[in-house]
Amino acid sequence: QVQLVESGGGLVQAGGTLRLSCAASGSIRSINHMTWYRQAPGKQREVVALITSGGSTSYADSVKGRFTISRDNAKNTVHLQMNSLKPEDTAVYYCNAVVLTTAHSMPGVYWGQGTQVTVSS
Repeated sequence: QVQLVESGGGLVQAGGTLRLSCAASGSIRSINHMTWYRQAPGKQREVVALITSGGSTSYADSVKGRFTISRDNAKNTVHLQMNSLKPEDTAVYYCNAVVLTTAHSMPGVYWGQGTQVTVSS
């Protein structure tokens, strides 16, 4: 099927930067939206940033001006550049993609396993 593998999480001080990546692999025909979510302890999972197949982007208000989402369609990857990190950005970050596979006529939604981002004050 389809596998999404995130990388790039870690521990960083407030004001620092991290770059997350998510690589999709498998029987992929095309990828529609790719989205980064995050979930902090005791909180619901929330959308951080989304990018369409055409490159249009949208961001949560809490990260606008600090985070940038981008994608490489040739490599089936999506990135999240995170600058000016704050302790409240601490969460597990998940990659999500809407993928049309070679085995199905309708797209499906796939998730990565998550990568921990911890921002210390």
